[in-house]
Parts: sequence; structure tokens; C-alpha cells
Amino acid sequence: MDRRWIQNPNRCADEYLDGIEDFIEFARRHNPGATRIRCPCRRCNNTLWETIENVGFHLVRNGMIETYNIWNLHGEQLEHASSSNATRVDNVQPIVDANDEVMDIIQDVFPFASTNMNQEEQDDVPTPIDSAEFEQYEKLLKNANQELYPGCESFSVLTAIVELMHGKIKYRMSNLCFDYFLGVFKRMLPTDNCLPKDHKQAQKVLNGLGLGYEKIHACKNNCMLFYKEHESLDTCPICNESRFKMTSQNRTTKIPQKVMRYLPLKPRLQRLYMSTHTATDMR
Repeated sequence: MDRRWIQNPNRCADEYLDGIEDFIEFARRHNPGATRIRCPCRRCNNTLWETIENVGFHLVRNGMIETYNIWNLHGEQLEHASSSNATRVDNVQPIVDANDEVMDIIQDVFPFASTNMNQEEQDDVPTPIDSAEFEQYEKLLKNANQELYPGCESFSVLTAIVELMHGKIKYRMSNLCFDYFLGVFKRMLPTDNCLPKDHKQAQKVLNGLGLGYEKIHACKNNCMLFYKEHESLDTCPICNESRFKMTSQNRTTKIPQKVMRYLPLKPRLQRLYMSTHTATDMR
């Protein structure tokens, strides 16, 4: 198949638009029943999953990756591709559904837990594992295997939460807005569904995946952080502004004026090296 259209800088040309239609038809044919595929546009770079319709829109708007001449990530077999157009691909990953992706994430987060389970099945001596960590693993595994509602094969509880939280972050949805739509979805589904009722409950389910953040109180005027040697202070030593908001006398917890959310780098680097999808790129 002639794929010179990929290098065409004019994305409104008939050649380019016909090429996109050929690609969409190819993706549908090689991924029957799939609603989301990798997007090979220059912005998504085959790392983000989009609906097939959105992929076509992205290719018109952003253009296709110029080196993506062999569509191996969309079902093309390397041995059937033309050697003149061949590009080096070290890891060819099959198209998987959302439930399989979530299971891959759990195995990346808890590699020792899954190894421990396999060793027990083989009657070998299991690898020691922290009980709290294993409890988190079992909770996530339960939610990953539990149907969103009886008879639902497309989404598990964990898959549904991951998809919804991804949309919340991608489109910058506030917690209140997310709570509203989550409540609407819950009422739309069968009454015995297991969808969380609000953002707080959904966040609790995802806490087991790790990569959380640390809350550090900050001065209202951005003078300093109430951290390390200043952690016990109630007022800013620079501007004398109170660390906490004024609340009623009956309130037992104090509300900080401002909070900085710190994302530790070390566990994120560890996760990139642990994941089967990113370890090769990190090395």
C-alpha cells in the first residue's frame, strides 16, 4: 500500500484525506469491535488511546507521525510489510481493552504480590510481602474483577473509575462537577451497580495504585512553607499571617489558608522503571 501521503504537508489535500480514510478502514478491519485505538498523530504519538472517530480528527488537525509507515500498533504484521518502508520496532504490543490495561497497571504496581501468588500456586516458598501492601493489592484486584453491574462485560468497577478520573483530569473538571455527573451516571445504571457515589469514594479506590502527593501548608502570601523546621508554626514569621483560616470555636480540625501539593519524584521514577510499558524507554 502506497503511504507517501503521510509525508504530504498539505493535510487538506485529497491524497492525504483519502489516506486517512484508508488508515481508519485498516484499523477497523484489524481491530474488530474496538472502540478505542492508539492515536498516531504527532501530538498523541501512539501513546494515547482515542475513539476511532477522534483519531481521524487528530490526523487531520495534527498530521500523522512521518515515520509511522508500518502500522504494527494497529494490527499490521511486520513480515507482511514492505522492506523499503520498514522501521525499527523493538516492542510490538497488541491492542488490548481497558480491563486488560488496568490489570497490567496493577501488576506493575505490585510485581511482588503477583509473583507471590504464582509461587503459591506452584507450591514453592513464597516471597515475603508486606501485609498492608498485599491488602491493597487484594482490594484493587477485587475491584478489577468485579463487574460494574451484574452482566456488564465492558467495564469492571476499577476500569470505570480509571476512565472517569482520566476524563476529569483531561478536561479539568472540578470535584463538584465530577460529583454531579457521577451521581447522574449512577442513577442511569441499574440499581445494583457498584459505581462510587462521589469523587472522594473514587479517590479511595485509586489510592492503592500509589503515586499520591504530599500536602504541605503554605503561607497565604506565598512567603514560605510550613515544612521541616517550620512545620509546627501557626503564623508566618515573615508577614505574620495566620497559617489557618478563622473557623467556629466548635470546629475540631483546622483549615489551612493555602496548601501546596508536592508530587515526590522518586516513586514516579521507580514506577517508570517497574512498568513493562516504559522500562525499555527509561533504559
